[in-house]
Amino acid sequence: MKSKNAYALFSDGACRGNPGPGAWGMVGQNAKGEVLFKGSGVETTTTNNRMEMMGAIEAMKYLLSEGVNTDSAEVYLYSDSKYVVDGLKSWMQGWKNRGWKKADKKTPENVDLWQELDRISSSFSNIQYLWVKGHAGHPQNELCDQLANEALDDSGF
Repeated sequence: MKSKNAYALFSDGACRGNPGPGAWGMVGQNAKGEVLFKGSGVETTTTNNRMEMMGAIEAMKYLLSEGVNTDSAEVYLYSDSKYVVDGLKSWMQGWKNRGWKKADKKTPENVDLWQELDRISSSFSNIQYLWVKGHAGHPQNELCDQLANEALDDSGF
């Protein structure tokens, strides 16, 4: 991250059964690598993709709630979910252009969360989406995974 006004957001999702109980975890850091926030949440019946999406949504929402200057901030969202990263980088704009329909005229799965991701991500003038390999020792991704799994454990799942 080159700018002092840069933020790295990390997110992950976990599901025990698909569908089944699931959780998301997220971490936000400043340009110095200092953890500014972290969090997690649980849903009783969900899917792994929905939890991956919720981690990204909640990380961006938290950053917005901190009053970040969305015009000048550089935001980097890291996820180990190709579904989330590819959706944000490639698929979502086409769906949006077609009235939230895929090329085959069907509604994309999880359209409610894609619309939420679109709404929140469009708040930032400069945001990039980056894929990281899951369970490969990336510290922040591992922390997000840990937060999600601890949330599930603490909820009795």
